[in-house]
Amino acid sequence: MKRIQVEKSKILRKNVDEKEQKSVEKREIVERILSIEKILAEREKSDWLKKYNTGNKRHEKQILFHRSKKRNRWVFGGNRSGKTECGAVEAVWYARGIHPYRENRINVEGWVVSLSYEVQRDVAQAKILKYLNPLWIDSIKMQSGKQSSPEYGVIDYIIVKNVFGGKSKIAFKSCDQGREKFQGASLDFVWFDEEPPKDIYDECRMRVLDRRGDIWGTMTPLKGLTWVYDEIYINKKNNPEVWYTQMEWADNPYLDKEETDMLTSSMSKEEIESRRYGRFNVAEGLVYTEFDPEECVIEPFSVPSVWHDNVSIDPGLNNPLACLFFAVDHDGNVYVIGEHYEAGKNVDYHASAIASLADELNFKRDPLGRLHALIDSAANQTTLSGTKSVVELFYERGIVCNSAVNKDVWSGINTVKSYLRNRRLFIFSSCKHLIGEMKSYSWGKGDKPKKIDDHALDALRYYIMSRPESAKREKYVKSEIEKDKERLIKRRRNYRI
Repeated sequence: MKRIQVEKSKILRKNVDEKEQKSVEKREIVERILSIEKILAEREKSDWLKKYNTGNKRHEKQILFHRSKKRNRWVFGGNRSGKTECGAVEAVWYARGIHPYRENRINVEGWVVSLSYEVQRDVAQAKILKYLNPLWIDSIKMQSGKQSSPEYGVIDYIIVKNVFGGKSKIAFKSCDQGREKFQGASLDFVWFDEEPPKDIYDECRMRVLDRRGDIWGTMTPLKGLTWVYDEIYINKKNNPEVWYTQMEWADNPYLDKEETDMLTSSMSKEEIESRRYGRFNVAEGLVYTEFDPEECVIEPFSVPSVWHDNVSIDPGLNNPLACLFFAVDHDGNVYVIGEHYEAGKNVDYHASAIASLADELNFKRDPLGRLHALIDSAANQTTLSGTKSVVELFYERGIVCNSAVNKDVWSGINTVKSYLRNRRLFIFSSCKHLIGEMKSYSWGKGDKPKKIDDHALDALRYYIMSRPESAKREKYVKSEIEKDKERLIKRRRNYRI
């Protein structure tokens, strides 16, 4: 009997010990779960990529940049405008394979190009590390500094875990290495943080060629009219893949307005143009300072036939011939909806090209099927190769030209400026030459504009001066139709790609 009681006692103690052990294990499991949840909560707080452009405050210009499908995109922005942020986020999205607006790839390779290693460490590299969750990093190779503290050294490259199971590589390059260090690689993207030398830019374009990769740049235009002004901002070569936007302090919802206003008051006019507004510092010499591409340039839409108004031609055989098609809505707003611009061709060629564009636009013709156009009065002169004038030659090819145009440059410029100032002139983005001339048209000596690249602008002036009304409008309460039209125009502009 005693032996049985001893055995029962052992069994009871064993059961108690097992219950206590299980209780301890449960507490440990709960504690570990709570610890993991705490770590995840901390990581959630520091997950900058997840918080990027979410919530009540959204940087619309950054979103516009990310949404663009063009392969050569640039942001011209003032200091602290948010331009570098969107450049870094774009690189992380590419490497991770999580871009919300593009077809993602596995095993992505790209370069982040800075002006120097010091600038790389303090700017672009810091932004990449900010948005790159440490859990996504497979390995880091340093040029200098410790791998355990990459933010304090100079990174050579980062291997990133791609969501498709592969590995992506973000490598860092410095412009002061020279062009030779940018040869040989095949890349999916290149991000220029600030303006690179032209030879390095050209070399990087070759790097993304075979993979149909992308280039983007984020910069404050402090160097004046460099190659970026011609090749990107003006887009003189009319590269269809070139796209840009401009960011200023007011576009960044996270900046304090009082602080920016106070800083602006202490800056020169030239500094304000570049460091606040991200503009190329040529405003003093530009003729059409009222021209804002983001307000005046809109994406093409189907224009009602009742809006079709007239065609204007600035003739040229050796020089470019510029021909513009115009439409006017019921409120008197002018739209440039089509452009033919070419040099070194004869009248037969131009007449055929203009007729084809008219067909494409379904532009109005008279009962005899002829187009009507305004033209420079110089077109009444006979050509050196024949006895007929340009006006007569166009007439024989179905284009009736009216050469009674007002060619006064000063009054014409001021009338165009009035239309721009009052936001009554809109240009379709397909009219590349007119937009480029508008951006670069500048004053010369004696208060006269330089006679360089102004053929489309001349055609614009002829048309604007033919209008029976001025662009001035008395102040009044806008109708609901006008308000709705403005909303539609802004929507088209915000979602253009």
